Amino acid sequence: MRPNAMPYFPRQALMTATLLMNLPVLAGTDQPLAKASVDPEVPDTSTAVVDLKTLTNMDQLLEKLTSKRVIFVGESHDRYEDHLNQLAVIEGLHNRGQDLAIGMEFFQQPFQKHLDAYVAGEISEKELLRRSEYFERWRFDYRLYRPILQFARAHRIPLLALNLEKEITRKVGDGGIASLSEEEQSRIPTRIDRDDKDYRQRIKAVFDHHPMEQDTSFEHFLEVQLLWDEGMAERAARYLQKQPEKTLIVLAGSGHLEYGQGIPKRLLRRLPVESAILLNGRERGLDPEIADYLLYPQPVDLPASGLLGVLLDPESKGEGIAVQDFAETSGAKDAGMEKGDRIVKVGEESIDSYSDIRIALLGNRPGEKIPIEVLREQLMGSDKRLTIDVELH
Repeated sequence: MRPNAMPYFPRQALMTATLLMNLPVLAGTDQPLAKASVDPEVPDTSTAVVDLKTLTNMDQLLEKLTSKRVIFVGESHDRYEDHLNQLAVIEGLHNRGQDLAIGMEFFQQPFQKHLDAYVAGEISEKELLRRSEYFERWRFDYRLYRPILQFARAHRIPLLALNLEKEITRKVGDGGIASLSEEEQSRIPTRIDRDDKDYRQRIKAVFDHHPMEQDTSFEHFLEVQLLWDEGMAERAARYLQKQPEKTLIVLAGSGHLEYGQGIPKRLLRRLPVESAILLNGRERGLDPEIADYLLYPQPVDLPASGLLGVLLDPESKGEGIAVQDFAETSGAKDAGMEKGDRIVKVGEESIDSYSDIRIALLGNRPGEKIPIEVLREQLMGSDKRLTIDVELH
């Protein structure tokens, strides 16, 4: 295993998906299995039945997927088992000779050139994370996705940044699409399908069940969702049109895929091709409309990451980044670091931002010791430069 690299566990990923239903039977809990009785006094006695003889495994699923041009594999962003199954699909189809590309929600379109450079071996993993502004724009633990990116680089599988940049979606959230400048509007899809009433109803349910700022408009919230789905669909369709030999695997949050209402329907509107939707079936009821296949992986915890135990002030001025406070359990505090110290180096990595610290600690584990260089303000004279050995927690 490479030093400080996360293994990608291909066999474990396959093992977590041994139960898979070869029918479209995944559902959200708010979706009924059948229409309720017209008479409210008469109970709905309809019963869903699953034939257990249809249960299959990942190898059999992969054989079915070889005929598809687009495969949508959903995720809960913080569930490691979902990402291991995404890797299992990628690895399995690659091993069967499929010419693959991987589309990813978690990278934004303006940073495509950096993904290309990473896959080509022209920049390092750390440089990719810096240039793509991963930690500022996504923030979910990069180690969840790391095995997928490492596999893509090792086998020169193209990575496709699907998402619109957050500057556009944030502006639409505040003022709607109408608030975009002419130049900004040139970067969004020209056709946005607003006619799906079920899609609107599902987004409204999300809006109603999540706390929003008082002045948040549902119509603006809906337009953001539409832009995400239409933007990712258009990016994927254009790539497939330019690369007719490729099979595209789209990795995105399950909410963008279920019922085909988000990315799938909008991609297929632009480019009618054979496709399949795969989602995690745990914690969902049965509904024959939500997906083509559902997987039942065993939960897998991401290994613990080593932490300094500091609260940083990203708005602080000057060299490095300032320590604002400490966690209740803090190896940095125990080692003698103080509030106001400016972290300028972690190990061999120079620090200019919060992302630099995340990158510097990538692959480190609790219990490891790492030298931290800090600047400490003095009452008299210039700041004092100290090196502190911190045990990560």
